[in-house]
Amino acid sequence: MSSVASRRIRDQLIRAILDGELLPGQRIRQEALAAEYGVSRVPVREALHMLEREGLVTLVQNTGAWVTALTQRECTEIYEIRERIEPLLLSHSMHALDPSVCDRLEELNDQMLSAADDPDTFMRLDWEFHWLTYSAAEPSFLLSTVRRLWNVTQAYRREFVKHQDAGARALTNSEHLLIIEALRRGDDLDAGDAIAAHIRRTRKALAHRPEIFEVVEP
Repeated sequence: MSSVASRRIRDQLIRAILDGELLPGQRIRQEALAAEYGVSRVPVREALHMLEREGLVTLVQNTGAWVTALTQRECTEIYEIRERIEPLLLSHSMHALDPSVCDRLEELNDQMLSAADDPDTFMRLDWEFHWLTYSAAEPSFLLSTVRRLWNVTQAYRREFVKHQDAGARALTNSEHLLIIEALRRGDDLDAGDAIAAHIRRTRKALAHRPEIFEVVEP
């Protein structure tokens, strides 16, 4: 059973990875973490093993720990999986959403246009947008799987967003509006098609950006 300290370290490392403070391929030094948190290396190792199970950290026996780096092919496969399972997750959530959620989604979508030159804010708003659409889904293997797939690709989405032009951002806005409109109508099929198309476009765009998958440390 994990300790309070190991869970705290895990949570901090997840936030550092998702916020881009730790990058794919970057080494995580256990002794430095132990000193930073004022603990022995035991809870640090426990935290790293938890993150390994979540796909965020790669452990090499007798060598060390690194932030997991994906190949372009692996990222493409993850997006293909998301295209198929996120429409299902959305269908589990959408009919239990409060009607006011769509108003909030429109606000978030508008704010994303205003945050076009601030990738970190754009990413935060985009995350809130999509996870708000899933917020009424019951805890499940499907929900945890989608969250894991989002987490392990977060660094690549961030780099992708940094290089989006105005046309791509406007297209994201339009795709979000299609999702909102389908949610307002309660149309499972259109909502599923809209989210799948949204994910598919990003997958295809990432396929043309191999430089995004260069790791910071070999």
